[in-house]
Amino acid sequence: MPKKKTGARKKAENRREREKQIRASKANIDLAKHPCNASMECDKCQRRQKNRAFCYFCNSVQKLPICAQCGKTKCMMKSSDCVIKHAGVYSTGLAMVGAICDFCEAWVCHGRKCLSTHACICPLADAECIECERSVWDHGGRMFACSFCHNFLCEDDQFEHQASCQVLEAETFKCVSCNRLGQHSCLRCKACFCDDHVRSKVFKQEKGKEPPCPKCGHETQQTKDLSMSTRSLKFGRQTGGEDADGASGYDAYWKNLSSSKAGDAGDREDECDEYEAEEDDEYDNDEGGKDSDTETTDVFSNLSLGRTYASGYAHYEEPED
Repeated sequence: MPKKKTGARKKAENRREREKQIRASKANIDLAKHPCNASMECDKCQRRQKNRAFCYFCNSVQKLPICAQCGKTKCMMKSSDCVIKHAGVYSTGLAMVGAICDFCEAWVCHGRKCLSTHACICPLADAECIECERSVWDHGGRMFACSFCHNFLCEDDQFEHQASCQVLEAETFKCVSCNRLGQHSCLRCKACFCDDHVRSKVFKQEKGKEPPCPKCGHETQQTKDLSMSTRSLKFGRQTGGEDADGASGYDAYWKNLSSSKAGDAGDREDECDEYEAEEDDEYDNDEGGKDSDTETTDVFSNLSLGRTYASGYAHYEEPED
């Protein structure tokens, strides 16, 4: 029989497992929690923005720079990791700064590890919003990643994009290559694939994960696990009807749209003519105001309102015809 594990051995195995999980979690930090993408408030203009070296709005230097790699604002290290030696002295402000990242526009401290690794593993190296196509240097907000297609999104477009990201570029859930129902959906290509056509010779499938998309290599997801919907058209193929030339569907829609634009110009001219005619009528009515008053009294002379409060209810009797 195998020997029983002692308490010290169990503690050592649990400690190694925790350290392994911590190392794995450090490599997979959420983009919203990364120090280079942290939220910062300017000291002068008091505006919220992404962590950066200079304020996006007023270009002022911050009093307490935050390192884009480790996230610290004060260097308290006494070891040899710092490029600038400051034994026994804590460095803050610009004394702690060693460089500025070219990608995320944030300070990097003078630690040797941060200076050597941040430029290579900066999560915002190719961060460009998929909706507005703006990089970090073009807007003052933070960057986020879509929960479905994992593309970069700026702070202005994150909610609108994610609300419409689970829409396929097709009218059915059928596979792109065949007529069967697609069980695997790629939210980057906006397409479905069946079990046979999702297999790819270019992109290899990792053990325990969903198969990658055969087109872009992005990890697919089960269609049944998502609230997927097909593309919704504002105008259908049968709404336009058939014209004399035989054009129907989309062609008829665009033709009707162009004709309506041309008709709007004519309608505006007609409205101007009608407006001028109404002005002339008002001028004539002002001159013949007495005649119009006599006409209105003749119209309401034979009008009977029935029993009213002013007539005294009981004492009022309607005239017999």
